[in-house]
Amino acid sequence: MTDKPVFTHRIATEADTDAIVGLMKASIAENMKGFLTPEEIVAAQETMGLDTTLLEDGTYFVIEAEKDGKTVMAGCGGWGKRKTLYGGNHTKGRNDAYADPAKDAARIRAMYTHPDWTRQGVGTLLLELGENAARAAGFKSIELGSTVPGEPLYRARGYKEVSRETQIAANGHVNTIILMRKAL
Repeated sequence: MTDKPVFTHRIATEADTDAIVGLMKASIAENMKGFLTPEEIVAAQETMGLDTTLLEDGTYFVIEAEKDGKTVMAGCGGWGKRKTLYGGNHTKGRNDAYADPAKDAARIRAMYTHPDWTRQGVGTLLLELGENAARAAGFKSIELGSTVPGEPLYRARGYKEVSRETQIAANGHVNTIILMRKAL
């Protein structure tokens, strides 16, 4: 029997950028395999990645744990107070205008777990951190653009599907984005 890992969290900084991008790449490459074909994983990458406005806004978290006597990044993710629903700096169709908490939903954004730390509570912790921060900022609801692999976690945490969009990526394969919402 192994001990449950102890996770800590902090707000990500620009100095974390390279480590975050590395974790994202590892997560995409490994954690999507049970849900998507290799071609669909490549297609999904068109709408995944780091959005540096999250770092600028101080709404992006790093989850850390101890492994072999070192502190390692186990996950990353956060929430957005801008209207962009998903994607990295490279994603088409971004809207970086700030959302109005009185009428708009906050966004859960760019959640990734390192393959060594899946199914140990990293995603749940990231959701709780983002939801609590959005609630404290005055938002009454929260939305996210889920990938197919992320959908089971979000459903388990009370998110409901609003719509499902399929896009044809540059490689000709389908990328599915599921709009999900939850009251705060």
